[in-house]
Amino acid sequence: MTKKRFSPPSGPSQRQLRVGEVLRRRLAEMLARAEVHDPDLNRFSITVSEVRMSNDLKVATAYVMPLGGREPEAALAALRRNKAELRHLVAKDITLKFAPDLRFELDGTFDRMDEARRLFADERVRADVEAGEEPGARDDDPRG
Repeated sequence: MTKKRFSPPSGPSQRQLRVGEVLRRRLAEMLARAEVHDPDLNRFSITVSEVRMSNDLKVATAYVMPLGGREPEAALAALRRNKAELRHLVAKDITLKFAPDLRFELDGTFDRMDEARRLFADERVRADVEAGEEPGARDDDPRG
């Protein structure tokens, strides 16, 4: 009898991606239309950049950022306070056996992009990049 080898999953399944995108669109729409009756939450314009689903689709982690990056902790606190109402509104529109538990995290993508831009603007980095693009540059250069 041969044993099956376990191979770890390579990433999210198509179903996880589809459900995450449906939830992302619905959350963004609800927040844009101020469907939640909380003035603290409605004073923010919040971008929902991504929603990642757990394997069993019972937990949805939404990555969010208030427009302009202003008061991110206050926006996150308002979302977390209203997660039950947001979950209820989402559950009305999706056809899943269980309404996923919503979790909110700040999206660090924009900060990482700003850091990458800052690095590429550095004179030393720019000189290295330009040196690597010269005709006849060696491909076996250990620096990259």
